[in-house]
Amino acid sequence: MKVPKEVQSIAEKLLGHGFKAYLVGGCLRDLLLKEAPNDWDIATDARPEKIQEIFPESVYENQFGTVGVKTENEDQSLRIIQVTTFRVEGSYSDARHPSDVRFIGRIEEDLSRRDFTVNAMAFDLGEDAEIIDPFFGARDLGEKMIRAVGNPEERFKEDALRLMRAVRLATQLGFFIEKETMSAIRTHASLLSKIAEERIRDEFTKLIMTSRAHQGINLMQELGLLKYILPELCEGVGVSQNKHHIYTVFEHNVRALEYTVSKNYSLHVRMASLLHDVGKPKTKRGEGNDSTFYGHEIVGARQAFKALDRLRFPRGFVDQVSHLVRYHLFYYNVDEVTPAGVRRFLARVGPENVDDLIKVREADRIGSGVPKAVPYKLRHLLFMIEKVKRDPVSPKMLAVRGEDVMSALRIEPSPRVGYILSILLEEVIENPSYNTKETLMRRIEELGKEKEEELKVRALKAKETKEEFEGGMEEEIKKKYWVK
Repeated sequence: MKVPKEVQSIAEKLLGHGFKAYLVGGCLRDLLLKEAPNDWDIATDARPEKIQEIFPESVYENQFGTVGVKTENEDQSLRIIQVTTFRVEGSYSDARHPSDVRFIGRIEEDLSRRDFTVNAMAFDLGEDAEIIDPFFGARDLGEKMIRAVGNPEERFKEDALRLMRAVRLATQLGFFIEKETMSAIRTHASLLSKIAEERIRDEFTKLIMTSRAHQGINLMQELGLLKYILPELCEGVGVSQNKHHIYTVFEHNVRALEYTVSKNYSLHVRMASLLHDVGKPKTKRGEGNDSTFYGHEIVGARQAFKALDRLRFPRGFVDQVSHLVRYHLFYYNVDEVTPAGVRRFLARVGPENVDDLIKVREADRIGSGVPKAVPYKLRHLLFMIEKVKRDPVSPKMLAVRGEDVMSALRIEPSPRVGYILSILLEEVIENPSYNTKETLMRRIEELGKEKEEELKVRALKAKETKEEFEGGMEEEIKKKYWVK
């Protein structure tokens, strides 16, 4: 096995001081699979304080015996090598934390505390250069099987996050889960409710970013785990749709995710695609071919926000995903929409979100069973966006600012300033040639003569102007394009 020089150097120093050094965990598993490890872990019988003494450039900020040894390599996977003292853990009272950690002297004991057999092997970095494999992890690797070390029920009771990790590993590696291990996951799925949201978020993120994420979502649903992670998504299980769909709501959402995975899209696009129709179960009216889901994009955006916020995703990420869910359902007909309508669309969704919104729309289409992700209508929309992208679509793109309004009208900061800017923006969206300082200053003088209540009504009307993507259509056309 090809071991990086930084890892070998750390091992040699440990060995030179009379200690043992083994490659362990995921890095050894990946090497045996001929994959590039994401990080490197060494297990040793040296105590943490001794490791720090041997490696002054190190960090020890935990109580589990893991010392981060710094290297000079710029590669993220090699910048810090984790060196951990052999240990066993006491009983687990809360399915999360061991009551105590005890350092030991034998690698075999250390391996016995690990989660799955494919992660419970060690490679001697000394002269012996042998693999220690007391739980037949190499055999399970060859058979593409995820199997718990020892009694699976005990392993999951120790740390319930292993329930998710089993699915994530099987998904990531393209393995199956051994029968007894799978049975124990089903039995103890409810233990996930004891796990901190941040840990669930991190494990779920890893799963979503695998190349088989859609299979992982289906497996978590099958094993009863998903309802403890995204119960909103589970509401779509078995919920039939109408004549525009051949899949249930849940199947459609997962197929949309599958498309974004095949395109290697970003995390927030994958998440938005998975959740884009999460509001359908709550908005469904009727059954059969003519059932409707009016407003599901609005309800879905709220549900996506609530779910991701509950999982402690960063606020910016939560806002971004819920925004894409909110606006994924837009109407566009080549013969009906004008450049002003496209500008209103950009003003509503934000020019910076258009590319991602189109990706979610592609996923929505493919997830519905249609053969083409980007039909002529979407290509024409992209052409129109390119055509008007330099036109003003937000107040900051106007040729005047709030200070200009206050100066021209000799007023202090007040709602009146905002009302005038909103009216100006609507006028400029309709006709971009008005966006000159001279023209807008003249309009400010004219608007300044109106009463504040009148300005307020006009400003609200400007903000509420139906963009042509959603308005100006007969009810039958609405049914055809809004009901997804």
